[in-house]
Amino acid sequence: MNVEKARIAVMGAGAVGGYFGARLATAGNEVAFIARGKHLEEMRKGGLKVKSLHGDFQVRSLFTSEPKEIGPVDLVLFCVKSYSTEEAAEKLAPLMGRETVILSLQNGVNNPDKIARIWGKSRTLAGVVYIAAQVLTPGTIRHSAGGRIVFGELDGEMSGTSQRVHQLFAAAQVPCAISTEIRKVMWGKLVWNAPFCAIACLARATAQEIVESDALKKLAIDCMGEVREAAKCSDIDLGPSVMEEALKLSQSLGDFKPSMLQDLEAGKPLEHEAFNGIIVKILRQAGKEAPVNEIFYAALQSLDKKNRGVKTG
Repeated sequence: MNVEKARIAVMGAGAVGGYFGARLATAGNEVAFIARGKHLEEMRKGGLKVKSLHGDFQVRSLFTSEPKEIGPVDLVLFCVKSYSTEEAAEKLAPLMGRETVILSLQNGVNNPDKIARIWGKSRTLAGVVYIAAQVLTPGTIRHSAGGRIVFGELDGEMSGTSQRVHQLFAAAQVPCAISTEIRKVMWGKLVWNAPFCAIACLARATAQEIVESDALKKLAIDCMGEVREAAKCSDIDLGPSVMEEALKLSQSLGDFKPSMLQDLEAGKPLEHEAFNGIIVKILRQAGKEAPVNEIFYAALQSLDKKNRGVKTG
């Protein structure tokens, strides 16, 4: 991988993929963006616009729905929603050269494993993003807070591949770090996603509004406790401080809407399987209960179907 000017493809150029891909493009890398619908249409017309707290900028590049139009790349930023992981990973073939690396920047804890089953563990990196961003209008992304990436190799090693990817982001002035415990980092992010995305959808509340409500905050804390228990069943020990950090983060986000509430309002499918369903599944398999996540999971499934006009019963 040429860290001075790499060929990069962004699979899923929404808020996360679009933002980080645009940052890499401004650093001189050749970045192609894979998207669809109105968002793709607008980017093809006027480029990708980013309204950022660090200053607005615009990127003109190759915007397409077809990976075969791009060809082999050095790095794939894999940013699709968790429910599309396997389908999208199968479509990466035209992008895959002999040394192509895939960096998953998705929510959830098992997406990198799904990618690795198709393309191999040695070519798959797991990443966690800490960012408040959204597609403001088709073709335009608003970045209002954060922007940091933590990533690592699935086996906990730190190879030259990880270091080269780190150099790419550092050169683009993206705060990033390599972790040898990336699975623990992913579970730590789920401690936030599981309660705050669910409650945001069900109560139509921002993260800050949730922590400022005694009732909703208690619900979030109870949910986080179940996530920690599920992590323990997966041999990941998360200390109690992870819950305090999640609450502190939410207080700092202002009027930012969690990603799943953004999806709900846009009529898109919800990631309840990756956020809440997996907690229910893991704890049930261990003979334990997950009462809060069971309620969230059932309610979100119903809300999701109703939101997308899917008939039930």
